[in-house]
Amino acid sequence: MLEINRKQNHKFPSAFAGLTLYTLLTFFCFGLLQGCRGKTQKQEQELGLMEATIEKIHSAYLSGELTCQKLVQMYLDRIKKYDQDKKLNSIVTINPNALARAAELDKELQSTQKMRPLHGIPVIVKDNYETRDLQTTAGSEALEGFVPPDDAYQVKVLRDAGAIVLAKSNMAEWAFSPYVTVSSILGLTRNPYDLSRVPAGSSGGTAAAVAANFGTVGLGTDTGNSIRGPSAHCCLVGIRPTIGLTSRDGIIPLYLRNDIGGPMTRTVEDAARILDVISGYDPADPITKQSQGKIPETYTEFLDINGLKGARIGVFRVLADRASSDPKVKAVFETALQDMKDQGAEIVDPFEIPEFGDLTKDLWCDMFRHDLNQYLASLGDNAPFESLTEIYNTGKYIRSARDRIERALEIPLTEEPKCQDLYHEPKNIRFREAVLKAMEDQKVDVFVYPTWGNPPRKLGDMRSPAGDNSQLIPPHTGLPALTVPMGFTYRKLPAGLQMVGKLFAEPELIKIAYAYEQATQHRRPPSGFPAIKD
Repeated sequence: MLEINRKQNHKFPSAFAGLTLYTLLTFFCFGLLQGCRGKTQKQEQELGLMEATIEKIHSAYLSGELTCQKLVQMYLDRIKKYDQDKKLNSIVTINPNALARAAELDKELQSTQKMRPLHGIPVIVKDNYETRDLQTTAGSEALEGFVPPDDAYQVKVLRDAGAIVLAKSNMAEWAFSPYVTVSSILGLTRNPYDLSRVPAGSSGGTAAAVAANFGTVGLGTDTGNSIRGPSAHCCLVGIRPTIGLTSRDGIIPLYLRNDIGGPMTRTVEDAARILDVISGYDPADPITKQSQGKIPETYTEFLDINGLKGARIGVFRVLADRASSDPKVKAVFETALQDMKDQGAEIVDPFEIPEFGDLTKDLWCDMFRHDLNQYLASLGDNAPFESLTEIYNTGKYIRSARDRIERALEIPLTEEPKCQDLYHEPKNIRFREAVLKAMEDQKVDVFVYPTWGNPPRKLGDMRSPAGDNSQLIPPHTGLPALTVPMGFTYRKLPAGLQMVGKLFAEPELIKIAYAYEQATQHRRPPSGFPAIKD
């Protein structure tokens, strides 16, 4: 309005002739007020989209209050304002076609009046998932610029469902570390709840980005901890699915027999919606044949606010009561047990797995060199390297990754893997059957323990107790696990409650976790990443 008046060279139009100075000032102030109101409305819109769920976003699309382009731009603005300036360092690369894809989806909705299951939902994708239009590095500088010919299966089905790959997130290099997310491609990712602390590893970039509202939902991978640990450290819901529920095709492997991909979200409901899309049989990953006939029409049908009533919850004290665990995490965990009891759950305390110590000995099988070489061979002429040895010879890695690669290279290569998958390796079968028998004998639906027994470590601290409880049971049994926020320690440090279920019992986990989430409402965004003001 001021600009228009300047262009008129201080000559008022005839409509203003004869008006008093007071009246003119009133018009002028009214115009300023309207401009301020416009800015306020924009701020209110972003405040409304902070923590927005898939359902809320879709409702706004249908009502015309929001477009895919506006939502994508909001997230892009937040990444630009906060990621590097705050030194969060969660995003490796942004999809330059995200806004164009959003425009296509807006046009599609306008013409069809129908939405796909994840229509216009921006997703943060961990950088070990292949993306046909963005580089895929697994955190390694050696793979900088490598753009795969195809999407990973999970990325493809998400795009088919209408999701927008917004950005690729930082990860622990080659997914080696469960403790810290640091890579040669980007450096160190911080915890948005305390920038002097870690978000755990290796999916810490996805966790930090989703927690800070840089995207609606995220994808992570979990070999031993890497969905659940970062989700717990960043006040998120994370699901490590049953081995065979989601395809590993197009995910750069760590130990393929233990690897699995899954959702990292701010709510149980959003995790269920992502699981709906990424679950199912994929011929490119034969282990997914295990899932046939075991997937419900939709996991959202198990979002039952009364899901804790009558549920039998086992308390696995072996992990919950470790001597090295922080007393404040233990206290939050005891409160979580009481909260579940208050919602009608039967608490089986303690839940015991006979011979647990013996069952968990010597379960890890270092398959990295074998699995990575097989992955590179599968790329054919598109492979950036032929072997791990070639990657090592580039010298492009952080020191800790170099040490892991050197150890992997010491293991002799064999034509056949030295360990079978979790459904055929005898020691894994024995462990799984023991856990399932204990659940059956004690009539337990799920059993629980703190996802991490200690708060997030300070940056650079590798000496204090880590607290990682996630490495023992699900990765070696193939059983599903879900972590959900269970509160905070030391005022601002998130803690997670881990639930373990039977094979393909994701519906039970979702039902119980949803009821707990709705009763407690522990999720809150980090304070240092508020809605952007004009």
